[in-house]
Amino acid sequence: MPPNIAVFFSDDHAQWALPSYGNSEISAPNLTRLAETGVVMRNAFTPCPVCSPARASFWTGLYPSQHGVHDHLAEDDVEVQKTDWLAGVPTLADHLRGAGYTTALCGKWHCGSGETPKSGFDYWFSGWRKTPKYFSLSNKYSDQGTVVERRGYDTQIFTDAAVNFLRARDQARPFFLFIGYAATHNPWINRPERLVSHYRRASFRDIPEDIPYPYGRPGTHPAAPQDPREALAQYYASVTMIDEGLGRVLDELVAQRERDNTLIVYSSDHGLNMGHHGIWGKGNGSEPLNMLEESIRVPLILNQPGAIYGGKSRTEFVNHCDLHATLLDIAQAGPCDRTDSPGRSYKPCLSGEGLDWANRYIGEYGTVRTIRDERYKLVLRHDGGENLLIDLRDDPRETVNLYADEEHRERREEMEMQLQAFFAQYEAPKHSGLLGDDLPIHNRREAWRTKPEI
Repeated sequence: MPPNIAVFFSDDHAQWALPSYGNSEISAPNLTRLAETGVVMRNAFTPCPVCSPARASFWTGLYPSQHGVHDHLAEDDVEVQKTDWLAGVPTLADHLRGAGYTTALCGKWHCGSGETPKSGFDYWFSGWRKTPKYFSLSNKYSDQGTVVERRGYDTQIFTDAAVNFLRARDQARPFFLFIGYAATHNPWINRPERLVSHYRRASFRDIPEDIPYPYGRPGTHPAAPQDPREALAQYYASVTMIDEGLGRVLDELVAQRERDNTLIVYSSDHGLNMGHHGIWGKGNGSEPLNMLEESIRVPLILNQPGAIYGGKSRTEFVNHCDLHATLLDIAQAGPCDRTDSPGRSYKPCLSGEGLDWANRYIGEYGTVRTIRDERYKLVLRHDGGENLLIDLRDDPRETVNLYADEEHRERREEMEMQLQAFFAQYEAPKHSGLLGDDLPIHNRREAWRTKPEI
């Protein structure tokens, strides 16, 4: 029987905000142990540095210019509610259920009308229309499509639902459990005082003292906090809170004697700047949009005792589409080699094998497209904004634009051709992020900045 799969997929949890990626002050003992005994992907990226497109890419194995979701979906908006954003596109859950898995979602969906159970899921417990505000006396949730109210922290409530699923499932079948935590998302308030009080004494020495980002002014979503240290203490506490929830699920797997037969995956939809570059937010934390490393890098840890070659770091460039293909491969659920998907399975590297792998990252956000290799990053703004070429080795804080330098012309042109070739192969013309005005208004803050905020 193929292994069980439990995917923990947080929101706004940046790669830099974990001990296994170098953070020296955050406490996350469960994630640290998973990293120490599993595989850490050092160069994991999101296809798009904002919530809904990134999640849609994980579920479908497609890029935004293929699945058509280009910005965060305001799920309490009437127009958003009318649309089934992934209609007709098989998701990871569809494939796994078809392969015999019992499937469950507990937490954030954020690919449109999250209160409605989606195709491919046997069990559904999500936020009701809009993500709960982390602690409430009366948050609303969707329990199999029925609205229920719960009091408390949403991280704990989603964990309760996950444990309940594990106890009630059909134990004769493998399971796929997706847990969508949202605690690291703003607003950074009201986390448990027992955790926040500890981090108020932190130095936050892992946050660089940057000059303001030269190629974009700070955005307003979210606005910079009035008390940055308090916001950081709340954010750090959120990571520890998520780690506690993950630990509860691990304990339940041990109690059921399923831990050794369960692949654990920890990742996030995209990264986040918490004062980095003078920005608070992800790709839409600046105007125009950014593709900063803090925005596009995500944590990615995989662990299964006896099945994954533990205690290793891998440096291959991977993204959510690759994770999609890898999970299909591990589950023997196919198709993991789709011609319509840029995703590639990296299953062999989890057992210590080498990979024939080009280390290249490609990302998009509306009219912004980027390509990155092991040293250089090219950012093209098709809305008329300033294009960028950054030398990440000599300029890791991304402050010097080499795009117009004649000595880099050949490199720039080669990277531009690679980027164009990628989208020529995979882009669905009707879903292209470059369409801008012709795409439906599907949220309150368009990626291409041609519509006013409502």
